[in-house]
Amino acid sequence: MFIEQAFKGRNDWWRVLLTTLLSSGIFILNFIFYLFVSKEEIDKSYELMKSFPNWLSLTMNLLPFAFLLGLLFLLVRGLHERSILTLTTARKKIDFKRFFFSLGFIVFLTLLTFGLSYYYDNSTILWNFNPTKFAVLLVISLLLFPFQIGLEEYLFRGYFMQQIGIVAKNKWFPLVVTSFLFGLMHSANPEVAEMGFGVMVFYIGTGLLLGIMTLMDDGMELALGFHLGNNLMAALLITSDFSALQTDAVFKYSSEVNSSNALTEMIISIAIMYPLILFVFAKKYKWTNWKEKLTGKVIDVKPTENIVNTLNHE
Repeated sequence: MFIEQAFKGRNDWWRVLLTTLLSSGIFILNFIFYLFVSKEEIDKSYELMKSFPNWLSLTMNLLPFAFLLGLLFLLVRGLHERSILTLTTARKKIDFKRFFFSLGFIVFLTLLTFGLSYYYDNSTILWNFNPTKFAVLLVISLLLFPFQIGLEEYLFRGYFMQQIGIVAKNKWFPLVVTSFLFGLMHSANPEVAEMGFGVMVFYIGTGLLLGIMTLMDDGMELALGFHLGNNLMAALLITSDFSALQTDAVFKYSSEVNSSNALTEMIISIAIMYPLILFVFAKKYKWTNWKEKLTGKVIDVKPTENIVNTLNHE
């Protein structure tokens, strides 16, 4: 019943349009910038960001997400007249145990796979640890990454998934569309310029994974935990010269890293690791009826609620 939570609020087209433009404007402008600005100008903007200290660059990149997430919450509460709980889950309250399990699981999995990779071949991985710089990075990451992943999840797996779903009247269409939108949002990342548009398969695949988690579990708790754990590891564990965010991580890929090999590793993670993650979650949370939850119809729950309320009043 996750998508149907949107029926608990007001969904006039102008409310949806206004909320979309105000809360996702930064992504839209970023995509337009990427489409119409020359590669030379884009490279200059990347180099400009690299000229700032890593901690400042990271803060400048993440801080706008805090404002936009707060704006999205205000618009859902004030304009759509529904609670943030309905944007988060179909449960009666947010299940923080799910969130922390998902976060811990992806951190463990990332450390395990990185450890194995480092053991077998560390020729392109350099030790980059600086205690003082890492401490600053850790504080900034713990403070600001929750806002960044929060906006992306609440916008794509929450707001867009629900609003597209109640219009399409099914679940598969919003799942596919939000996954592609999530991928397009990352199209201006330096990784795409470095490794080519093949890396978009990774971003779209990640969006699909998070969308499946949300629909199967009737809530975003698992997706929020996964996304936060993934981004924290990307910032704290290892960085590279072509990463979207330059950080003072523990390790760093050397500049000679093979882009095609990196892309291959991403594709392998989608083909092997993502199904494994879904399998673990499915077993732990006893997911069933996959076809209905991922492709079934979306039914307006308001008429039923109104009948029940009328009978209760009588």
